[in-house]
Amino acid sequence: MRTFLSILTVAAALIAADTAMNVAEAGQRGMASYYGYRSKTASGEMMNPNAMTAAHKTLPFGTRVRVTNTRTGHSVVVRINDRGPFIRGRIIDVSTGAARVLGMIGSGVAPVTVEVVS
Repeated sequence: MRTFLSILTVAAALIAADTAMNVAEAGQRGMASYYGYRSKTASGEMMNPNAMTAAHKTLPFGTRVRVTNTRTGHSVVVRINDRGPFIRGRIIDVSTGAARVLGMIGSGVAPVTVEVVS
């Protein structure tokens, strides 16, 4: 059983690494949402609604990405420090501070592109 779990863990890591490389190479297009409640993030730090941070399903913690609202052209660089979003069709959850810069507070969601910058 332990061997099987080890194989699953390695397979999951390889899939996540492949997905992260695909995002880094080509970027992603999809819908973004935002959140701002104070809680512990998946990386272990406390969520700061005013910080330029975001949640992504597969990118490694600490990765910096440029998120661009394709409707307004506004963009912001955020640091990945959490996991999510867990709603179908959404590719990133940004902090409230980043959502303000992107101009998506009123709508709650926005079409975006996500590109790794470092």
